[in-house]
Amino acid sequence: METIKANIGFSDKNYSCGWGYPGIGVVMATSKTFDGVKKEFVDALDFHIEGMLQDGEEMPQWLLNKDYEIVYELSAGALIRQAEEFTTMAAISRATGINQKQLSHYANGTKEARPAQRARIVEGLHKIGRACMALY
Repeated sequence: METIKANIGFSDKNYSCGWGYPGIGVVMATSKTFDGVKKEFVDALDFHIEGMLQDGEEMPQWLLNKDYEIVYELSAGALIRQAEEFTTMAAISRATGINQKQLSHYANGTKEARPAQRARIVEGLHKIGRACMALY
């Protein structure tokens, strides 16, 4: 089974999701919601495959047979926006040690977090999750 690694970002009040593959091209989708962008991406991928079939283009058998799983990788902004459904920017700031203004820049897509900053955000969100799991 192959893995399609789709990247989800957040900018201008929308989630965006994209994936590219040599010889296949790029598949993109957008939505106002996280669940919506994942659904739209699957629909866009299916549409792309159908179009390639209709045009007689070659594609890998695994793609044609849907022998793949989609793994979504979220940008720092998408992580923060999705986490805001469960926690606050202030809590994320406390857990990560990153000030709220900087987190806001990431969340709004005006700045892109470096890999080390993204790792701090992920660890901070895990810390919040562990704290919640410890509650009875």
